[in-house]
Amino acid sequence: MQLGMVGLGRMGANMVRRLMDNGHQCVAFDVFPDSVTKLAAEGAVAGSSLADFVQKLSTPRAVWLMVPAAHVDSTITQLVDLLEPGDIIIDGGNSHYHDDIRRAQEIAAKKLHYVDVGTSGGVWGRERGYCMMIGGEPETVAHLDPIFKTLAPSMESAARTVGRPENKGTAEHGYLHCGPVGAGHFVKMVHNGIEYGVMAAYAEGLSILQHANAGKGVRVNDAETSPMQHPEHYQYDMDLGEITELWRRGSVISSWLLDLTAAAFAKSPGLAEYSGRVADSGEGRWTIQAAVDEGVPAHVLTASVFDRFSSRGEGEFANKILSAMRFGFGGHTETPKGGA
Repeated sequence: MQLGMVGLGRMGANMVRRLMDNGHQCVAFDVFPDSVTKLAAEGAVAGSSLADFVQKLSTPRAVWLMVPAAHVDSTITQLVDLLEPGDIIIDGGNSHYHDDIRRAQEIAAKKLHYVDVGTSGGVWGRERGYCMMIGGEPETVAHLDPIFKTLAPSMESAARTVGRPENKGTAEHGYLHCGPVGAGHFVKMVHNGIEYGVMAAYAEGLSILQHANAGKGVRVNDAETSPMQHPEHYQYDMDLGEITELWRRGSVISSWLLDLTAAAFAKSPGLAEYSGRVADSGEGRWTIQAAVDEGVPAHVLTASVFDRFSSRGEGEFANKILSAMRFGFGGHTETPKGGA
């Protein structure tokens, strides 16, 4: 099958490679010509402009966008004037599902189809495959099935669920039509919200282990610092690399995220190359907003998003206010950093 890919970054380029490795023809375009040239050397058909890119696609055209969420609307605006009725626009990035609903309505007037695909797999997707959560019209999604089937992980990527009926659907193949337009990105949004929470749980637990030797240090003994009652209980120097490696085998908290954590510790035991400023690309916030709209408690996911804000120093001013209030009502002075 033929597919056009717009956006040849860390994921888009490798998706093209995975498709070409399995016999599909790919037409590629990116605003950075060098990215197009590189994939053309590997067998892709190069588009020198969006117009040239569209002309090189057979009808009905299938155009997959892997561009930053902020650039999806402007790209679609350009494409709408170039595409013909029956053509398909697929957004595989991390768009907000509200935008999917609006975009599908806007391009319907041109008789174009819209499919949203929440895509998980990151930089390892070419080898491992991509987990895809899909929203759109059933007929359009079915037309694209050969593409989804190729991009998805193999059945061997996970053991079959005990008791699952045979031929129940495509989920065990790593892709699923979740519902109408927007459903794919809604599921991916919650997927990423859960990811925030799981990552935070690992980070907090490992930090507790990292500080299990707190009883060995010299702690300030003054009115401003709560003393450690039993320093003898915290005399352990933990090897986090070995602990994460241990947990990868047979533990109920084993996961790919833990695999990646163990690999990071193996490469750099102190993680010195990281500043600890953790970005959030939006999905965690959107998940919390959905929880608020639905009236569903989401304590862990909410805390994990706020923790990312804190990692970037966004809580610094609030902490200054706390210090000011403590000084105001009790004359409490701040303990120097590292003094406790």
